[in-house]
Amino acid sequence: MFHHIWAALLYLCGILLNSIYQCPEHSQLTTEGVDGKEFPEPHLGQWYFIAGAAPTKEELATFDPVDNIVFNMAVGSAPMQLQLRATIRTKNGLCVPRKWIYHLSDGSTDLRTEGRPDMKTKLFSSACPGGIMLKETGQGYQRFLLYRRTGCFPEVLTKGCAEKQGL
Repeated sequence: MFHHIWAALLYLCGILLNSIYQCPEHSQLTTEGVDGKEFPEPHLGQWYFIAGAAPTKEELATFDPVDNIVFNMAVGSAPMQLQLRATIRTKNGLCVPRKWIYHLSDGSTDLRTEGRPDMKTKLFSSACPGGIMLKETGQGYQRFLLYRRTGCFPEVLTKGCAEKQGL
């Protein structure tokens, strides 16, 4: 009997604390972007991959062999396009270049990845200063990825790879 009362009391305390201390809502970015600048201007330039989260380990398996990643977001060669170049440093020290083309959705910050019609990317604000959050959904997966303008690791780890890739 005591255990049931104790469990109910803890449950009620949890509900009370959750109603007082809620996590901040991260709003989806609009076409006005950050600081009132038109999207995608505030998001162009260099970004560092910081962390990823997903409901299952399988949805983040792509990042298992990764040591760190530096991204460069640039305006694409056609209207409503963004070009994303990445330099991925693997845990065994290899530098792997990658390129993606994102197609912008009219009036939205939703991005579609060229060649991957099942993949959808949404941009969100981040409580992390100088950061941005992405929600990627695709065929059978959903993951959240956090990026920052400055890395949380020594620049020397990515400098050599980034120089090789022209980032």
